[in-house]
Amino acid sequence: MTATGPRRSRPTLADDLAPVRLEIDVAWGEMDSFQHVNNIIYLRWFESARIEYFRQTGFIEHMQATQVGPILAESRCRYRAPVTFPDRVTVTASARQVSEDRFVMDYRLYSQQQGFLVAEGDGTVVCYDFAAGRKAPLPAEVLRAMQELEGRGDLATAAE
Repeated sequence: MTATGPRRSRPTLADDLAPVRLEIDVAWGEMDSFQHVNNIIYLRWFESARIEYFRQTGFIEHMQATQVGPILAESRCRYRAPVTFPDRVTVTASARQVSEDRFVMDYRLYSQQQGFLVAEGDGTVVCYDFAAGRKAPLPAEVLRAMQELEGRGDLATAAE
């Protein structure tokens, strides 16, 4: 019990239902002068999970074949606890709020050493036609692969 009410337990990896999970060893060189992992590294870990999501849904291959692929329009991170070396983290990724040309990707980062959620964030991913230099509709085959990966057919019904 805290002064403001009952203490809530911290989320753990076992509670996370995201379809993409990526384990990453913390490198000594990722720590900064404050003796914890530098804040920019968390965004790099989110990026690694995002790219794995794109790989699993065929978005990377689609981009290589058609010049239409994902770009990151916005990214946010909420830091909940510092991470230090040595540790191994697991970052998860899932999609929501899919519309014609974009979707939001959620990330959660768990420390194996600490056993709970240490950061969470999201990013807006926009489909982009690199040859034409403008936004493009999300390819139907990528959307189908996202629905299959997520185990949900309702991804495209969310309003922006």
